[in-house]
Amino acid sequence: MAKINFTAPKVLNFNCENGKSRSFLWDSDAPGLGLRVTDTGAKSYIFQARLNDQVIRITIGSPDAWLLPAARAEARRMKVMMDGGQDPRQVKADSLAAVQSEREAKDAEKAVLVVKEARESVTVGMAWTEYITERTPRWSIRHALDHDHMMQAGGRQRLRSPKLTEPGPLAVFANIRLIDLTNAHVETWAQAESLTRPTRARLALRLLKAFINWCADHTLYKTIVANNPAKSKKARECLGKAGVKNDVLQREQLPVWFAAVQSIGNPVINAYLQALLITGARREELANLQWDDVDFKWNSLRLHDKVEDFRMVPLTPYVSYLLTGLQRRNDWVFSSPTSQSGRLAEPRLAHNDALRAADLPHLTLHGLRRSFASLCEWTETPAGVAAQIQGHAPQGVREQNYIRRPLDLLRMWHIKIEAWILEQAQIEFSGVPIKPDLQVVKG
Repeated sequence: MAKINFTAPKVLNFNCENGKSRSFLWDSDAPGLGLRVTDTGAKSYIFQARLNDQVIRITIGSPDAWLLPAARAEARRMKVMMDGGQDPRQVKADSLAAVQSEREAKDAEKAVLVVKEARESVTVGMAWTEYITERTPRWSIRHALDHDHMMQAGGRQRLRSPKLTEPGPLAVFANIRLIDLTNAHVETWAQAESLTRPTRARLALRLLKAFINWCADHTLYKTIVANNPAKSKKARECLGKAGVKNDVLQREQLPVWFAAVQSIGNPVINAYLQALLITGARREELANLQWDDVDFKWNSLRLHDKVEDFRMVPLTPYVSYLLTGLQRRNDWVFSSPTSQSGRLAEPRLAHNDALRAADLPHLTLHGLRRSFASLCEWTETPAGVAAQIQGHAPQGVREQNYIRRPLDLLRMWHIKIEAWILEQAQIEFSGVPIKPDLQVVKG
């Protein structure tokens, strides 16, 4: 093959011959150095020589990146290798592999140092914060608040009381290193908590167990957590089992309860508590109700369900009447101008005051949901209807796979339930709600 002495102008002006896909030009100065140009105009320095009776061609690089002296030096270097029986391609691959191996070794060393540092410094509280940050988007508001309260340090001023907040049940673990958390820690904690707040402690233990399970799957923390101390049988036995809740409104208590609740000065809490009993909803489902979820035309409510994304329930006449009496301060039906979220945050305190004023037994907000289910028995409402209104998961093969109750059917029974409750409460109501003429109220 013909050779010429490469110069920069010759390299620049060399073009592909007509009718060919590529053409070659060879240098007379550096053995094996060539210039390849394609029919598209792309140029590359190449090296070509024979090794073990085989012709080997290696691309050096573009003339735009390689000056001619550098390309000649590279060609001579490859020539020396091949004269010594080495394949430059294999030498390059071995070099890259060595660099990659060195990089991996450094990364592994760095990872070991990170794990060592984590083992020595990461506390339960630090990992808990990361856990909450990652998982909160998948949780309900109530579930997220439970996690916040469990690890809170306490000592903050309460909004409606001169007393300071108490430390959360799990706050005692906050400064313990994650690697040091043992069964003994959890068992000692459970024994102490069982004397003061066993119910909250049982919830705390369940949340702690889920947290440590998350740590066991975490990229970093899984090397720290060897077992799950929250699974301690002794801790569970110390805290005992949750008793059956019996707080429920009796039929004969309805007049007194309604009178006490209706005397509450805050109209939002007043309406909320009555609606909570008549709808049988969970407290946060109703507290999260927005005006967009209320359809006064077709008499329905969309409640954000913890079992499903949401469920549709009837808007009964008296509940409709209660809602039309509320101001539209913002998007929330049960709004609060003093709450940070803009919605009703803690109706429990006002409810407890009303119970004491009426000399009624203690009744939780969830007890109102329990009361709805119990009062439905008086109206002989089918159990499946009441369960669907309350958002309980269908029970049994027939309920799960065959029964599909339309909203109209639920409404028929729900109106009967509401009318019976109002009758027992001695509340006169015509059954025709006021048509809403709602406007946004600022402030």
